[in-house]
Amino acid sequence: MKWKMRRSWLWAAICVMGGLAAAGWMVFSVFWMPVGCAQEDLSTRFVTETAAQNEEEPTQKRVYLTFDDGPSPTTETVLEILQQKQVKATFFVIAAENNREYLPLIRKAVEQGHQIALHSCTHDYKSIYASTTAFWADIKELRQQIAPYVDVEKIQWIRFPGGSTNTVSHKYGGSGIMKTLKQQAEEKGYRYIDWNVCANDAIGGHPSANTIYHNVVDSVNDKKEVVVLMHDTKATKTTAEALPDMIDWFLEQGFEFCVLDQMGEKQPKAE
Repeated sequence: MKWKMRRSWLWAAICVMGGLAAAGWMVFSVFWMPVGCAQEDLSTRFVTETAAQNEEEPTQKRVYLTFDDGPSPTTETVLEILQQKQVKATFFVIAAENNREYLPLIRKAVEQGHQIALHSCTHDYKSIYASTTAFWADIKELRQQIAPYVDVEKIQWIRFPGGSTNTVSHKYGGSGIMKTLKQQAEEKGYRYIDWNVCANDAIGGHPSANTIYHNVVDSVNDKKEVVVLMHDTKATKTTAEALPDMIDWFLEQGFEFCVLDQMGEKQPKAE
């Protein structure tokens, strides 16, 4: 009986400590990272309805490297690596108060041939998912903040914080908010996209470059069209460290590196 009581107290203590740790991470995540790659947020259908008109099996393997939450102190390193490897990527940017000093790096990314897409201005779930009106007001502010560095009129891609199937938004805007936002996005001419491979670099624990590398390459399996979710933040420097080996692996597997504007194009015939 004493052992059972001790065991009960031990499990209670573990649960409390775990809850406190999770709470601490959630506070940190407001500033630099989204809720991230929670399993329930992953979408198996990662292209918007309007972007998925061509559903034929691609004959050429393609990979789309995407980075959320930048620009940041890590962006320069990421851009240098992409330049060295001569591959292009897509950056889903934010314009929160703590990263606005890095917004000029958007211009550099554009000059190097990378694509800029919309993520969120504040990345504050409680605020942006309070209502559909609040969400589009946030996107409007983001467009205004990045307008000096990129032609915002040409931006057509958007990624919802947490993904288009996230359930966190339900807490603030109701269970139907994501369905409505996806419909409105299409009506406004946006193409939204999630991911089908995740680096798991923004879920805590500061994963090593080796862990991030394997999180990506081990998840590709037999996919011929891969959208990789990574993060470009002050806290995800190991993602940049993993990037060279990750790129080399995709090249060795015969993947073509593309930006999202190339999605939906007629795939080249296999030789």
